[in-house]
Amino acid sequence: MTTIQIRSARDEDREAIRNVTLAAYEEYALAIPEPFWLAYRRHLLATLETKGPEDRIVAERGGLVVGSVLLYPPAAGAYGPAGGDGRWPEVRLLAVLPEARGHGVGSALMRECVRRAREMGAPVLGLHTTDMMRAAVRMYERMGFTRAPETDFEPGGGIVVKGLRLDLAGLR
Repeated sequence: MTTIQIRSARDEDREAIRNVTLAAYEEYALAIPEPFWLAYRRHLLATLETKGPEDRIVAERGGLVVGSVLLYPPAAGAYGPAGGDGRWPEVRLLAVLPEARGHGVGSALMRECVRRAREMGAPVLGLHTTDMMRAAVRMYERMGFTRAPETDFEPGGGIVVKGLRLDLAGLR
């Protein structure tokens, strides 16, 4: 197994990030009503196309981008008015190619988000997820993330997007 390299994304990584994200999230197309999936897919693409204040981080293995994540700084409004008050950095769109799963790519990307959040001086790192993202939820829980129900929101289609937080103060 080739070593995973974590780095900041470059402009030339945009297409790879798009492809990784779509491949990673495609599995949810059958788990939610089609109109909601199509709207969610459009939102994913719009988020990836919009250049904002976020850090774009990629995982590379053997010269290929196999994972990516966005890390928004505090008060960036990663979810607009939904999803909290912007007091801490927020992780969005963690994505790992299906064929690269189970090799620590997602964990490596999340550790980098934790490192960068701590470097910002943030006391907490937040993220949002859904129950259908079971593997991701298990990973977040192993890392020490806990529920932050005050940041939950419902975008429609009967889906609850659940807030999670990691208190950074006690981490080494």
